[in-house]
Formats: sequence, structure tokens, C-alpha cells
Amino acid sequence: MYCQNFQISQEFQQGHSRTLTMDELASEMLRLQDAGAHNINFVSPSHMVFQMADAVVEAKGKGLVVPVAYNSNGYDSVDSLRQIRGLVDIYLPDIKYQENGLAKRFSAVDDYAQVVPGVLREMLDQVGHLELDDDGIAVRGLLVRHLVLPNCLSNSRRCLESLADLSPETHISIMAQYSPQYRACEYPGINRALTEEEYDQVMDYALELGLENAFTQELESQDHYLPDFAQEKPFNIA
Repeated sequence: MYCQNFQISQEFQQGHSRTLTMDELASEMLRLQDAGAHNINFVSPSHMVFQMADAVVEAKGKGLVVPVAYNSNGYDSVDSLRQIRGLVDIYLPDIKYQENGLAKRFSAVDDYAQVVPGVLREMLDQVGHLELDDDGIAVRGLLVRHLVLPNCLSNSRRCLESLADLSPETHISIMAQYSPQYRACEYPGINRALTEEEYDQVMDYALELGLENAFTQELESQDHYLPDFAQEKPFNIA
């Protein structure tokens, strides 16, 4: 609902995507590897996880060696994840909520808070904690993201507590980049940007819990991650 990528998640219709066969998807992975990609990153693949798995198996059989990343909102099926064990090198899930009232209001999900802890445990069991190479590039492991929302600090604290329960060694990206986009203006409380005081409170609590493997963001990031997908090259930086 409040994603800054609302153009591709909510607005764009047919004509702004293309359909690939499994063979074509495998070929795209190999093309990206040849072009120098650090990994193959599947974004929001939960609804097509088995098709993704088949394509990864084929690509690996043809020489894919770069890590495969599974990038999701955290609301996944543990059973599905178990069936793709061994195919994913990097898990990059969100932990959006540990308050179901917020999950229902903002994401139309009743049980997110109950589902995501088991998902994160399965992901950690499969790939372990985050590992970086000598250049600081992720090669394996779990990195959890949490987007701090304005006026929702109790939810952020509960999310951090859940991660500390999972393991104090968990790597987490505590994100300050929230920017009210799309229909966020319709929801009092999140119709403004995050403040520095709010973000600092969440960071302080992470340290209190012993979550020292935390990546931070500058508050200026609120203005930096707003690609315009109507442009030919939305990620160009002037």
C-alpha cells in the first residue's frame, strides 16, 4: 500500500512486463552472470516459487555459479521454503510487523506476526548468518530488513525483539527510507516521513537487545529511493 515502487506494484498494467518461459528465465540468469551481476535476485517470488526453483536448477546445470537471492516481504510458506532448500544462497526478507493490527490495516494480512518468525527460522536454518566476501559483497546467509514507520515505534520494538529471539547475531538492515507515497496520504500516522528522533529510538533499542549486526541508513535516504518507472532508465543517478 505504501511502497515507493507503487508504479510497478499497483499502477502499471499489461504492457509493462514480459512473460518468460522457464528456459528463457534460466538464460536470463546466465546473461546477467556474464554481464557481471553479483547475484540473481528474485523479488517477491512467493507466488511463483516452484517455477523459480525449476529455472534455477536449469541455470545451475548450465553454469550458473553466482548466488541466488530470495527477496520477499517475509509472508512466505515455510513448507514451500523447505521444498527449495539448497537452491537459495541469500535470503533477504522483511519483518514488517509484529502487531497484527498494523498488518491488517496497511497490508490486509491477519496473521503476519504469527507467520514471519517461523519463516525467518527456516531461512536461517537453511543458509546461516550473513557472509560477505573480501569486497563486502554478500555471498550467503540471512539479512532481514525492517522499515521503521512513523508513529509505529512499538511495532519496531517488537520486530527487533523477535529478531533477538531468533539470534542476537542476526544481520538486520534498519531502514529509515520511509517516504509517504501512493495512498499513504489516506492513512493518518504514516502520511509523513520518519523523524530522526524516531529512528534513533529504534536504533538504541536494537543495541539494548544486543543486535550489533545492524546496518543503518541516513534519514536523507527518504529522498533517494524513489525511482520513476515511467522513465526508460529509472535508476539513473545524476
